[in-house]
Amino acid sequence: MDSNIILIGFMGVGKGRAARALAAKTGLYTIDTDNLIVALVKKKIRTIFAEDGEPYFRGLEQRTADWLRHYVRNTIVSTGGGFFMVNNLGAAGRIVYLHSSLDGILSALRSHPKAARKIRKRPLLQDADKARALYDERLPLYREVADYEINVEGLDGDEMAGQLVETLRLRGDDQAPPALPS
Repeated sequence: MDSNIILIGFMGVGKGRAARALAAKTGLYTIDTDNLIVALVKKKIRTIFAEDGEPYFRGLEQRTADWLRHYVRNTIVSTGGGFFMVNNLGAAGRIVYLHSSLDGILSALRSHPKAARKIRKRPLLQDADKARALYDERLPLYREVADYEINVEGLDGDEMAGQLVETLRLRGDDQAPPALPS
């Protein structure tokens, strides 16, 4: 494998969970763009939205995408729900859209043991009507950007990883980068 695997999809669909499970199956590293942004500005995503606004956050996403494109290889990248809108994302790797219905996403979030925290950390999910409008607006855009689409509704992380391995024709640990020195 010579490129990154970039997981896109609506917030809460399970991109991070799928990335961690795929990393366990393949031995590849995984990074999360929201975590990179939080580390960069030392603020939580909801705080960035509240204090600096969405346009500022989208600028941080572009900065992160540019860094990925120039410096990251052979890595699984889980992204925030709007990250797919950055310029030139395809130059950073193969883009996989993880699809689920909005009802499926909300149901999975609500049934999670840490449901309140999972929903609170996603500022754009606070209003159900606005979330549905955003989902409907983004659905064709995700599909337009993606190289692959996988339906992950109702799947756990291991099942998502299995679908990714099959769809991307990945092998196991033989694709891992060299071990870190001890």
